[in-house]
Amino acid sequence: MDEPENEWDTDLEDAENRKSKHDLVKSEQYILDCARRGAVPCSLFIKNLDGEHLNLNHYGLGVKGVQALACLLKTHTKLLKLELEDNNITIEGVKYISDMLIENCFIQHLNLAHNQLQTAGAKAICDMLRENNTLETVNFSGNYFKDKDAKFFADAFAVNSTVRVLDLSHNEFSLEGGEHLGRLLVKNQTLEVLNLCWNHLRLKGAVAVCGGLQVNNSVRKLDLSWNGFGDEGAFALTEVLKCNKQLEFLDLTNNRISCRGAKMLATGLAMNSTLQFLKLSRNPLTLDGTMALLLAVKDNQSSTLEELDVSNVLVNEAFLQLLEETRKYHPKLLLHYAGMGGWVSKKPKEKTDPMKAIQDYLVERKLRLWDFFRNIDKAGTQTVSIQEFRGALQNLHIPLQKNALEELIQRLDVDRNGNIDYSELLQGQKDFLRKSRHVENQRQKVSSSEEKMLSELSLRVKNMIPADLRHDSLHSSKR
Repeated sequence: MDEPENEWDTDLEDAENRKSKHDLVKSEQYILDCARRGAVPCSLFIKNLDGEHLNLNHYGLGVKGVQALACLLKTHTKLLKLELEDNNITIEGVKYISDMLIENCFIQHLNLAHNQLQTAGAKAICDMLRENNTLETVNFSGNYFKDKDAKFFADAFAVNSTVRVLDLSHNEFSLEGGEHLGRLLVKNQTLEVLNLCWNHLRLKGAVAVCGGLQVNNSVRKLDLSWNGFGDEGAFALTEVLKCNKQLEFLDLTNNRISCRGAKMLATGLAMNSTLQFLKLSRNPLTLDGTMALLLAVKDNQSSTLEELDVSNVLVNEAFLQLLEETRKYHPKLLLHYAGMGGWVSKKPKEKTDPMKAIQDYLVERKLRLWDFFRNIDKAGTQTVSIQEFRGALQNLHIPLQKNALEELIQRLDVDRNGNIDYSELLQGQKDFLRKSRHVENQRQKVSSSEEKMLSELSLRVKNMIPADLRHDSLHSSKR
């Protein structure tokens, strides 16, 4: 007897029917739950009950809608990515999501951005993060988190070891918040991507974040754009660039970093071998600061920098020549700048005193001025004509341009009698040495002032680092 031709098809149909019935039961359960809570069922969810990705961003679910959704998702085993951005979830609704994620061990990616979660919401999701061990990517951007809320995240991520990507952008972390985030970076060694853009990180808050980065061995991509790091933060980041061996991407767009800050960052770049992307657009770097950054990359054979964004800076021919030279050593380097027209703020080159040429001649040959003049004064009268003096300097190959030589002669012939006396030359030497000492003293004062300013900045930055982070950073540097 022949077997029915559709026997195997029947088994497949049965499996499909069982699946359909199972989906129907779940959808009916969800619809009934929505009705009981007074929520409008989400048709998109019903259509994708067994999907791996559920995108309900901007769907207007509200607290009741989220409650019904969370109830069904507790036992959902196929959903991997859940997006609920901008759904007015608020403090009450996020508690249902948090409870669900404690029980659900399948969801790996979560987006709760812009849901007005605030302090109570921060606590709820951080309590969940302490217990959940499957989430890998979390987005809590734009939820009105305050400074004190950062402590919840620091405590949670001291325990959580599965989240790789954390987005806390568009919140209100500042001084105290930065300190807690610094501790987060010290305690957690599994985060790879951290987004802190559009907060209020500045002064000790910014410095504390850098203190944490000095000892962190996991973060590869860090977005600090649109904060207020300033030169203090740049100084602290310099130390990060010197010792951190993991960071590959750093965004410092719009952080009030000046030319001085850029030059400090350059000292860090000169010793860094891992950073590949550095964004510094919308900072008052000036061309001076940008030149310092590029020169640091050029001179660092170990540099792996591939992209430098200074797209608000106007450059000049000298900069482009330096860029061309740098690319000989780093051919992959891509640099974004605003265009041509930049200028470097330099003081006019100081005019060299022509008497210096004679003084250098004396020092080089270990001669006294009297010995020098006696070789010119063949008659021994302690006076020579201008023509004799000019000819003698030319014969001795003292390096003086014609204009400089004539200027020196005019200065030495004080009585304008057409002769240069030894006394006039001696007085000229005394005037030159006195002026040289004054210039050197001024230079040392400026140098001392700059060193003092840098030392004060360094001390101020160190004092901004919380005591526990300061200890950890010191321990790391010794290692």
